[in-house]
Amino acid sequence: MQGLKEWYLLDEAGNRVAVVLDIQEYERLLDALEELEAIQTYDAAKTSGDEAIPFEVAIAEIEQTKQAA
Repeated sequence: MQGLKEWYLLDEAGNRVAVVLDIQEYERLLDALEELEAIQTYDAAKTSGDEAIPFEVAIAEIEQTKQAA
């Protein structure tokens, strides 16, 4: 990644065992991961062939599931 500033923690043998990132970089990576997961979920739903249902119907079904549990 361009501009990524990371530090490595080493074990006694000099092997990299962990990475330390600036908190802003870490949060940026988490945001990017969340966006990628949303894209992958969308792509999977689009290719699944399942029938789309209106948002309101989906919410109602979720609420019914919560109440039944």
